[in-house]
Amino acid sequence: MPSLSLNVNGQAESLQVPPDRLLVEVLRQDLGLTGTHVGCDTGQCGACTVLINGHAVKSCNVLALQMQGAEVTTIEGLGPPDGSLHVMQQAFKDCHGLQCGFCTPGMVLSAIDLVQNHPCESEADIRNGLDGNFCRCTGYQNIVRAVQQGAAAMKG
Repeated sequence: MPSLSLNVNGQAESLQVPPDRLLVEVLRQDLGLTGTHVGCDTGQCGACTVLINGHAVKSCNVLALQMQGAEVTTIEGLGPPDGSLHVMQQAFKDCHGLQCGFCTPGMVLSAIDLVQNHPCESEADIRNGLDGNFCRCTGYQNIVRAVQQGAAAMKG
């Protein structure tokens, strides 16, 4: 089996993986990082979103071996070392941008990518930027507020 080396949440990982193994499977099954959820298995819902080299990627659409040498951040690796929440996670909590929580890890990571790598000046920009992440509970208004609050905190 081929060897995979990557950095996950700041920790070097090396493991043997079959060529057809998806990144989401490696994260959940091999590394025990179950905050990355499997929703649709087709890349449409966004529940499996992680940051790869700082950009949001749906991990159910990526073969693990394609990530050779990549830096992967999951929801478990997002907060500071003291155990507190990342400012975007705190914003989701403060603004009630979650209900059942299933979509939340992918939504938070997509929101961070949106703030760091794309202009998100308006509510429409945020809604467009989160278009690939589905929430069946909230109606999105509180999610948009959370991203606005998180963006303000991230920008300083």
